[in-house]
Amino acid sequence: METITREAKVRPSSPFLKASSDSASLQRDQAPDRKAMGFVLVHAGAGYHSESKAKEYKHVCKKACQRAVEKLNAGALAVEAVTAALVELEDSPFTNAGTGSNLNLSGEIECDASIMDGRSLHYGAVGALSGIKNPVLVANRLLSEAQKGKLSAGRVPPCFLVGRGAYHWAVDHGIPPCPSDQMATKCSLSAYKRNKRKIELAEKVECSAGAQVKRSRQSSGKQNGSGSLDTVGAVVVDWEGNVAAAVSSGGLAMKHPGRVGQAAHYGCGCWAENAWKLNPYSIAVSTSGCGEHLMRTMLARECSASAQSEDAHQALLDTMQNKFISSPFLASEDCILGGVIVLRCCRCADSEPSADLRALLVEFLWSHTTESMCVGYMSAQDCKAKTHISRLPPGAIAGQSLAIEGGVCRLGSPVD
Repeated sequence: METITREAKVRPSSPFLKASSDSASLQRDQAPDRKAMGFVLVHAGAGYHSESKAKEYKHVCKKACQRAVEKLNAGALAVEAVTAALVELEDSPFTNAGTGSNLNLSGEIECDASIMDGRSLHYGAVGALSGIKNPVLVANRLLSEAQKGKLSAGRVPPCFLVGRGAYHWAVDHGIPPCPSDQMATKCSLSAYKRNKRKIELAEKVECSAGAQVKRSRQSSGKQNGSGSLDTVGAVVVDWEGNVAAAVSSGGLAMKHPGRVGQAAHYGCGCWAENAWKLNPYSIAVSTSGCGEHLMRTMLARECSASAQSEDAHQALLDTMQNKFISSPFLASEDCILGGVIVLRCCRCADSEPSADLRALLVEFLWSHTTESMCVGYMSAQDCKAKTHISRLPPGAIAGQSLAIEGGVCRLGSPVD
């Protein structure tokens, strides 16, 4: 099995390397503002991003980064900033999350979303949720309510709700409803009608020629394609060094009603964990791709655990190759589709130990086995976000090969 890798734009040999010229634009030659510090990395999905829509995908990533940075510059912590980024991604008609989500077999929109706070390790998620414009707001509210402690009579507050129960809980907690038909777009409706005709045709072929069943199913899967996998997500580190991660998705096109994908599952869609005694790094992860593949490998948590090793780039490469593409849990699959963004940070050893705010070294990476993945990133001290559509090299086979890229920057201190 061929593995295609792209070296990171900046690959540090030591976790305490200073920023290179590639990330210099992420900093200012001035004393750091205690609040104006942090970093955000977002993705508009691992799937297929056509050249004709590249501008739109990059634009929404840029806006998501700006919204998160606005929160960081106002002194917000990572959870609030990552939520702001996700709302922007969900509101875009070009992403498969919130507005513009894929329709299921019944022609309805059901969304999944989750968020995790690296400081408290609390987690909130919703699955198969209809009638709410921004599912991440419900996930975030679940997280914040759980942090308040137990409910009346000692009841344990929920962290994961699905379906109608999730909808009613959201409305009861002040999140306004939104009719599903207002969340559908011309593009998502057109895709639904097109996919429905393909399924009907495939079923007719299966009924009339049993020998063609396998071929027609394979053809249907390819036609559905990786373009329907574009879950969105974000990872953030704030001025205190806290990390948070979030993910949101409309799910696979033509999924069965009630299906819940990786975007809602613990350890599969996102992961965030501050540094502590046994973990030297704070790490946040958000995934995208075929939910069933990501769930069966618990990719978000696997990536986070492996990134605690000294070389984050090599660790992510090994994880994507050995625990995703070559995972024994996916041995029956011939096309493993997924993508991930990873943010890793630590306090710089050469910072002034007496300073109230020591500099942060941030490493950020993305990797995917799909044809492409759109990402954006921005520092709270930066003027504008950078965006990029990462693609597999020519000749690489989606689902069997991978690409990996990224960079490093130093926050909270002037460039030497």
